[in-house]
Amino acid sequence: MPDPGQLKAPDLTLAGTCLAWGSRTYIMGILNLTPDSFSGDGLLETSDSIQAAVAQADAFAQAGADLLDVGGESTRPGAETVDAEQEIARVVPVVAALAERHPLPISIDTSKASVAEAALDAGAAWVNDVWALRADPQMAPLLAERQIPVILMHNRLTPNSADLAERLGGRYVGVEYDDLLGDIKSELMYSVDIALDAGIDPARIVLDPGIGFGKTVPQSLELVDRLDEIRSLGFPLVIGPSRKSFIGFTLDLPPDDRVEGTAAAVAVGIARGADIVRVHDVAPMVRVARMTDALVRRPKN
Repeated sequence: MPDPGQLKAPDLTLAGTCLAWGSRTYIMGILNLTPDSFSGDGLLETSDSIQAAVAQADAFAQAGADLLDVGGESTRPGAETVDAEQEIARVVPVVAALAERHPLPISIDTSKASVAEAALDAGAAWVNDVWALRADPQMAPLLAERQIPVILMHNRLTPNSADLAERLGGRYVGVEYDDLLGDIKSELMYSVDIALDAGIDPARIVLDPGIGFGKTVPQSLELVDRLDEIRSLGFPLVIGPSRKSFIGFTLDLPPDDRVEGTAAAVAVGIARGADIVRVHDVAPMVRVARMTDALVRRPKN
């Protein structure tokens, strides 16, 4: 398999921060502005979501986070959709407060162009689109016009394939692929083509294989182990295994007790080529990433 620094994409600068791909792993801290996050960390459950988000971002920064990811719509299995107006009301005040206070680049986790535009105007630096430009035909032109980087995530979410368990949360069952990695790569490249056709610079494209999104527990485990095949496409790679159901159902643990399972997935993911890890538990995952980097990114004689 290629080592994490072998496939060198151009460095990406976000809000004055340079992401030098291959030099180390970057940590993205998750800020969920939802009342129904699968991981139990939804900040709308607090009395003042802006204050809570700023405090959480402060803690993430102190723990060593490099990036902040703000989202206003839950993507857990069985979650209700949120309209653009409500999503904007949730995320824009927080993005504005964070941008004023923090030098850390902020990504907006949305598939709606109107939400992305409002968040970018408020200070977000890039877009994390879990539907990889396929949900809103206005997203790709917006990003191209404004020269905004984008994370394209593979996604086969279908409500009918979600199985909900009271203690462990949701997982996907009965999801079929002709060729798991081949299909994921092909579908990611379809979204890359959408981006390129719209005029998005390939140097501003980052891929996310969508661990747990429309994938069964065995498929998610296999995907983590074979991430190097996604990295071989030549784009920087984000992974988001944090507290996911594939960990919970493997270890029989609820979302708030999955830090060790997340650490294992993060370590293997980095070894297989991940450039950014998107996590809830920033402090321990910073340590995991630094140790894994010392093992797999060390100078080779």
